[in-house]
Amino acid sequence: MKPLTLDVLRRYAVARTLFRPTTLPKAIARLGFIQADPIRAPARAQDLTLRHRVIDYRAGDLERRYPRLGIEEDFFVNYGFIPRATHRLMHPRTARRVWTPQRRAQAEAVLEFVRERGVVHPRDVDLRFAHGKSRNWFGGTSKDSTQLLDEMHYRGLVRTARRAGGIRLYAPRLEHEAAANADAAFDALLDIVVRLYAPLPQPMLGRLASQLVRGTPQWQADRADAVRRARERLASATVDGMAWLWPADENPASRRYAPDDAVRLLAPFDPIVWDRLRFERLWGWSYRFEAYTPAALRVRGYYALPMLWGDAVIGWGNLAVRDGRLDASFGYASGCAPRSTAFRRALDDELGRMRVFLGLGVDSRDADAVV
Repeated sequence: MKPLTLDVLRRYAVARTLFRPTTLPKAIARLGFIQADPIRAPARAQDLTLRHRVIDYRAGDLERRYPRLGIEEDFFVNYGFIPRATHRLMHPRTARRVWTPQRRAQAEAVLEFVRERGVVHPRDVDLRFAHGKSRNWFGGTSKDSTQLLDEMHYRGLVRTARRAGGIRLYAPRLEHEAAANADAAFDALLDIVVRLYAPLPQPMLGRLASQLVRGTPQWQADRADAVRRARERLASATVDGMAWLWPADENPASRRYAPDDAVRLLAPFDPIVWDRLRFERLWGWSYRFEAYTPAALRVRGYYALPMLWGDAVIGWGNLAVRDGRLDASFGYASGCAPRSTAFRRALDDELGRMRVFLGLGVDSRDADAVV
């Protein structure tokens, strides 16, 4: 293999995950995990991620088709969607916090209620048990029944059957035996993560293993050994002073990894841009997700979507739907937009795809996006 450069790694990082669009089930299987986020600006992160990888994808397709897809909502390295086979490797899960006897009794009563009903809305549980309100993880208050269902979901007592208006409806989860070989199960899960985010700066492997342990706390003590085993089976090289890792059956310098010339507005959690250390190494500027940053301190916007052109992330876009029209404004890492006609045409094409994805159709009046 010829010597690697950051240019080669950039092309590899982009082209390997922007595979030819396929069906929704095949795209989910190939990605292995789709991170979820409830903010809709202009669509949820999971939809923004899938629209580049699924033929004729529309906002909300994942939620609409979820019950038939053989996938689960669960915490993996973050909260999102995973194939059911991956979900089985993670359970039975040992919770990080031990329930009090009172809390366990509440959970057992709710579980029996869920089994009787088959599928329940959190409000049904609240009406039946009147658990009241309690402090949630981000410092506010919410219905305790909702929090209890969330705890039961994490422990694998219930699963998300579907959503109604964005709210999870719960059903009992069928129990199964733990993996016969815990090391093999953890290795398989870590390989899924590596294949999603490769090429990895070496420090990222340990970080991802730590986040994976949040979804599989029963293997906390095995984390260091799992990272060591992963390093032994992954390919690696040092480029510009940084060690990089990737699956051993892939060649980053292969001609197959050739990005096209399209402009794409990416979800803030798209695999291409998810890791901020990798982002800065590959594209030379800093991107931050600012939805939870006070408005006065935002640099790029509430839900700035990284803008990919070919294999270069050159800036960001802020998009919103107002009165049935798509409003868009853009910023650029260099301070100004490329003057190329090819770029302008590619950006217009991307905005057209975004309108169709959002169900807005095509309207020539929307061509006044601020570049």
